Amino acid sequence: MAALLWTPELRHNLERWLQEDLGRGDLSAPAVADAQGCAVWLAKAPGRFCGGPLAARLFQLLNPAVRVQVLVADGKDVVAGTELLRLHGPAADLLAGERVALNLAMRLSGVATATARLAGQLTGSGIHLVDTRKTTPGLRLLEKYAVRCGGGLNHRMGLDDAVMLKENHLAWCGGIVPALQRVRAQAPWPAPVIVEAETDAEAQAAVGAGAEGVLLDEFTPEAVEELTPKLRHLARQRGKALVLEVSGVQPEQLRAYAACDIDLISTSAPVTRSSWLDLAMRFCKA
Repeated sequence: MAALLWTPELRHNLERWLQEDLGRGDLSAPAVADAQGCAVWLAKAPGRFCGGPLAARLFQLLNPAVRVQVLVADGKDVVAGTELLRLHGPAADLLAGERVALNLAMRLSGVATATARLAGQLTGSGIHLVDTRKTTPGLRLLEKYAVRCGGGLNHRMGLDDAVMLKENHLAWCGGIVPALQRVRAQAPWPAPVIVEAETDAEAQAAVGAGAEGVLLDEFTPEAVEELTPKLRHLARQRGKALVLEVSGVQPEQLRAYAACDIDLISTSAPVTRSSWLDLAMRFCKA
């Protein structure tokens, strides 16, 4: 089960997002005066839920007197009508936090739902679906958490996780070997080096130069099936483990790669192409 790491940065972001909506204060709050309220979150469409603990933390930042009961764990599938959360507390605070909390949960649940659909195509293959750095600025930690809730794995969280030498790196530095030599001299141990390859020759050169990972970009399933035994053989000759990754794959093509001897398929689709999962908050009797 995916777990969300609570950091000072995440707390700061939640406070900032609340402030963005509240501004100088909720002008509708006097309508409910000092009333105490009870509310329930409902799924309005089927999908994979993500964002319950996040919503609970957000409401408690707004007012510690708000009590939140999470009824569905993050990463669980729901159907329309499923009760997700129950909230009790000052009605003004339940209203003030409603939009920010729902916006986050609907966005993250949409990412988790899209991830689950894609990851399901690889079930039993031993290949993992991983995300990319194509994330919404400010939401990377949460969107990558949603990918995990959907059954995917996280690739690099940022540029300081691992070295990935892409087309422009290689074009500007004169090739794979000089690029590897330069980053090996600077990157801290044990940062892995991954090389993006667009041709068979680049992939084999990357393994020969000692890369820990090779990303095969926009290779057909047939090309991957033919090339991977050669790359595995080169890696064994060097006595090194090798992670083979495929990218540039359209979502509808995932199944075609399931029989290939690769470790990862990376895609930005769950983040860049997903729709929000429709959720709603309704007030109820205590």
